[in-house]
Amino acid sequence: MLIGYARVSTDDQDLRVQRAALKEAGCRRTFEEKVSGARRNRPELERMLEHLRDDDVVVVTRLDRLARSTRDLLDIAERLKEAGAGLRSMAEPWADTTSPAGRMVLTVFAGIAEFERELIYQRTSSGRVAARARGVRFGRPPKLTSDQVALGERLVEEGTSVREAAKLLKCHHATLYRALSTRTSLPISDRSRIYDTHGGKTVTRSETSLGAAHQLNEVQG
Repeated sequence: MLIGYARVSTDDQDLRVQRAALKEAGCRRTFEEKVSGARRNRPELERMLEHLRDDDVVVVTRLDRLARSTRDLLDIAERLKEAGAGLRSMAEPWADTTSPAGRMVLTVFAGIAEFERELIYQRTSSGRVAARARGVRFGRPPKLTSDQVALGERLVEEGTSVREAAKLLKCHHATLYRALSTRTSLPISDRSRIYDTHGGKTVTRSETSLGAAHQLNEVQG
């Protein structure tokens, strides 16, 4: 059974030309919609795909009425294949999956699309490596500067708990905990105190030295 699919991008455009061409081609039913091809949500297209049965053939006047890109075309063609249906374009005779030549062309297109994806992945990966080599950091910027982390480390070394040091630095204690736990210069005993403090245990702390307090004012200023 031949099933037509017609689409225009805006309400101002007319479906009559496509409708007449699909009827002349022998389509017994036509699914129509007025929606941009860039939209993923195309209700009539989904209805048509769910309606398909074995040996049905979807007919379109042009491929751009059905798909917005080569990748989109291949995805739709795969869904048609899974349903046991074929695809035929009136303006592109080579796009006919009911013939061996048409199936071969789409197979070649699939290979090209895979090649393009691999090239994009390689270029993106190379760009990341080059950016990291230049010192570019990816992700969200750190909440604490290196000076603030160094001050937090000094406060902890002097006996201040991580929670109290975080209050002085005006950040969450988990943020300071993560920053301190990655610093290799912190003695093992102080690392243990960090873990105990983050786990909610009470630790003994000494008064913050005047030098640390002065450094805190400089960092926050």
